[in-house]
Amino acid sequence: MGLFNLFNKSPEQPKMQSGPYKDPPINLVYNLLFCDNIELYKANTKPPISYPYDILYADISSVSDLQKIIDDPDSDPRVKMLAYNKQMSFGHKPNKKELLGVIVEVGLNEGLDVLASFPNGTARYINYTGKLLIWEASDATTDQLTADLFSYSNEIVKKIGPWDKPRRPCPTTGNVRITFLVSDGLYFGEGGVNVLFKDPMAAPALSTATQLMQYLTEKALEAERK
Repeated sequence: MGLFNLFNKSPEQPKMQSGPYKDPPINLVYNLLFCDNIELYKANTKPPISYPYDILYADISSVSDLQKIIDDPDSDPRVKMLAYNKQMSFGHKPNKKELLGVIVEVGLNEGLDVLASFPNGTARYINYTGKLLIWEASDATTDQLTADLFSYSNEIVKKIGPWDKPRRPCPTTGNVRITFLVSDGLYFGEGGVNVLFKDPMAAPALSTATQLMQYLTEKALEAERK
């Protein structure tokens, strides 16, 4: 099944403290999902620093060096998003619009449920209890659900624009937010759970994300029973 972990706490001791969860390591994972703070990545990367992080973290890095990371077929989607964001900080507009991550946050009475899906089939799920599930495997079900989720999400991205302000705090109880990590910025939609899950544009993506979360949870429970 590949690398698959389900655990309560990260073995690392991150520097990030704030977030919607009681456990600082889980707050770190949550904040890293959005790829909008390269300093947070840098502070939590152990030396020696090698490619592609040597380019990303360099005080002086060129648009062309960052483009090499973006064009590298082996680059992790989150790394590509960091490279795109750094290019944009130089005033460079991306050569293409590329969807690199879909993050669904649901504000529950008990806490925040978060699913992050990436186009290479990897995923992160943070349960409202603070349990973290890391999916780094590949199977037919997750590959298909991921492909469907990104197909529906791309249709949404075509109809909305990027958010030009700092990322907002997590959604409140009863609200759902779907965030899209796009090469030209962060896009999102937010509303009441009962509203967005019935919305013609948002519902297909949210329904597919729910199926993906349920499947990953089932696989986690199977792994625990073994």
